[in-house]
Amino acid sequence: MSRIGKKPINVPEGVSYTFDTTTGKFSVKGPKGELFEIIDTSFDISEEDGQIVLKRPTEQKRHKSLHGLYRSLINNMIIGVNEGYKSQLELQGVGYKASAEGNVLELSLGYSHNIHVALPAEIKVGAETLKGKNPIVTLEGIDKQLLGQVTAKIRSLRKTEPYKGKGIRFVGEIVRRKAGKQVAK
Repeated sequence: MSRIGKKPINVPEGVSYTFDTTTGKFSVKGPKGELFEIIDTSFDISEEDGQIVLKRPTEQKRHKSLHGLYRSLINNMIIGVNEGYKSQLELQGVGYKASAEGNVLELSLGYSHNIHVALPAEIKVGAETLKGKNPIVTLEGIDKQLLGQVTAKIRSLRKTEPYKGKGIRFVGEIVRRKAGKQVAK
């Protein structure tokens, strides 16, 4: 029994959706843009009291596992086209810098060269550096999955190390620190 799959999905005003039962294409259109996902056509998608309800065709293990997944994907698309998603990364380290020009992010992360990251057109990027504070990179987009992949790729360029805490991290993320070498007495 999928607890997530049973939950109805609220559809805010200004958001419309279509489900093509022959191809399985579920598209959502809202004020920020349009997204689509391919969903198994055997699932029943209906609207009750202004909410989307997903029903699985059988109690097979495959249908049970996809029930919650499809509900979450549809919900993420609706939130994305209505409000959008935002992710903020903080660069912690001496001399670490970030600048954004168009959809290219330039990072200086302590290597011998600067790193240029070309981002997809669906992602908007901004970089701000305030005096006395760490540089912050802000990523915005309507596709939660794409935003997460891009964020993970940027974080992998300089993982936060546990001894000094240097690297790329989410704003507000707490990094567990290790003690390092102890002086012998």
